[in-house]
Amino acid sequence: MNLQISHLRNLYLSDTLTPTDLVKQLDTEIGNEDSRNIWIRRLTLDEMLSYAKNLEGKSIADLPLYGVPFAIKDNIDLAGIPTTAACPEYAYTPANSATVVQKLIEAGAIPIGKTNLDQFATGLVGTRSPYGACQNSFNPEYISGGSSAGSAVSVALGMASFSLGTDTAGSGRVPASFNNLVGHKPSCGLLSTSGVVPACRTLDCVSIFALTAEDAAKVLESAKGFDEEDAYSRKAAAQVETNALKSISDKSFIFGVPKPEQLAFFDNAETPALFKQAIQQLESLGGKVVEIDFEPFLETARLLYEGPWVAERYAAIRDFFESKPDAVFPVTRQIVGGATKFSAADTYLSQYKLKALQRKAEKVWSDIDVMVTPTAGTVYTIDQVNNDPIRCNSNLGYYTNFMNLLDLSATAVPTGFQQDGMPFGVTICAPAFKDMQLLALAAKVQKYSAKTLGATGLPFVK
Repeated sequence: MNLQISHLRNLYLSDTLTPTDLVKQLDTEIGNEDSRNIWIRRLTLDEMLSYAKNLEGKSIADLPLYGVPFAIKDNIDLAGIPTTAACPEYAYTPANSATVVQKLIEAGAIPIGKTNLDQFATGLVGTRSPYGACQNSFNPEYISGGSSAGSAVSVALGMASFSLGTDTAGSGRVPASFNNLVGHKPSCGLLSTSGVVPACRTLDCVSIFALTAEDAAKVLESAKGFDEEDAYSRKAAAQVETNALKSISDKSFIFGVPKPEQLAFFDNAETPALFKQAIQQLESLGGKVVEIDFEPFLETARLLYEGPWVAERYAAIRDFFESKPDAVFPVTRQIVGGATKFSAADTYLSQYKLKALQRKAEKVWSDIDVMVTPTAGTVYTIDQVNNDPIRCNSNLGYYTNFMNLLDLSATAVPTGFQQDGMPFGVTICAPAFKDMQLLALAAKVQKYSAKTLGATGLPFVK
């Protein structure tokens, strides 16, 4: 079933489909088995029908996401459905939905379930969950990527039109790359995080997975907005232009790539050539490539897990962690537990270092419109991650961990495949509040390179 938003909308407008028909069909197609460990709590047919029937008699023209099914990472609240953050003992049932979820429902979208994740959103692999390791949509021997694991796989397999994840260190981009999806990490503060279980509260973003960049932009338009209840929501977000930035997408643009010696592919023999191919694709779209010094970005990335920001993860769940340490997944417990070694002085010293790195990094934007990197240098099997969980996870964050510390917006977009059929993609990023502009460029990249939608096998219609 083709769940592209524009396709569904045409079916609704022509009266050939109703939201009730859609959820009945989805419920049958998804079924009761979950061999890839995608779901923590699927909504029942009756629960989905209650949302679908609420749309009856409403104007399709007034609801941009009318009848569009979406999945929700299970660290984001949906009213009446338990939020677990992939820790059963932590679970609570919220009376209200997260602000961003409520905005999407009000735009006509239909929630279909809560998805599996690396526990407490700590990881880029999708294996750190008592609900089972989430399996890749193309090959179940490979990781889905994380922490927004089930959110990505559900969309890639045609179970939802889009999904919500969170992104602190790459969790909204790495799973997108490994499942042939667009993954957008919004500017910090653009989407409300009210009703989201925090990982690093000062850095967390709600992210969007979609089959296409155009779909991601439609979702972002409905989801964004200032939220007085969220202390980290930013009023500047309300001033974001919704049209594409002309200097990026409507004429020639300059994109920066790391120097060759600063690229890392972690012994993957194929991804260097795939990245080179992606650069050529961007050049074909009018881009001019220049090499940049990537070191300030890499140094910033190292701060996230080697510095005191990991203490924010501890602070977010401190009471639970101290009272029920055995309820925490072993690798997660090791990472979060290590936060107690940092002092307040360490935190200030790292803040000073970050400020200096921000100043260094911001100089690059006077010479380029966007920066382009691999989203991840390689992809691992589940067995490889289980055998070396810390190193593999660290490698996957090489191109992602600096984004929120440097206040950037970013879009992961598919650009090719390895010979074994596993997807590869790049991330384009820019300073904060260039979200729609990045998605416009990602749409051009996708139209140039894409052949199929996620792992559905359905053709990408250009």
